[in-house]
Amino acid sequence: MVGLVIVSHSEKLAQGVVDLARMMAREAPMAAAGGLEDGSFGTSFEKISNAVDEVYSEDGAILLMDMGSAVMTAEMVLESMEGRKLALADCPVAEGAVTAAVDAEAGMPLEEILADLEQVGTLKKL
Repeated sequence: MVGLVIVSHSEKLAQGVVDLARMMAREAPMAAAGGLEDGSFGTSFEKISNAVDEVYSEDGAILLMDMGSAVMTAEMVLESMEGRKLALADCPVAEGAVTAAVDAEAGMPLEEILADLEQVGTLKKL
C-alpha cells in the first residue's frame, strides 16, 4: 500500500491532517512530519526522512507539503533517497491527504493516486 507523509511547518497541523485522513482511511500508512525537533515551527530533514522510512513499502510513498521550505526540504529528502519510489504531490494538503489516503487504502498504485491529486487542486468549494 502506498504510504503518505504530511509535511508542514507546524507539528500540530501535520498531525491534524493525518488524524483527519485517518477518519476516512484507517489502514492507509500515514505519518506526520511537522515542525522542528524542539516543537517550534519549521521543517526538519530528519523528521521527514524518518516519516518516509515509517510508511515506505515497495509500493512507494507520496509526500504532501504545506508551503515554502516544506517543499524545498521534502525535495532534499527525496534526493537523498535515490532509488526509492517517492513522489511529491502538488495539491492542497488536507483535501489531498484525504483523497490520497482513500486511494491508497483502496490499493491504487502511486501513479494513479498522483493523477487523482492533480484534480484535487482544481475542485471548487463554493
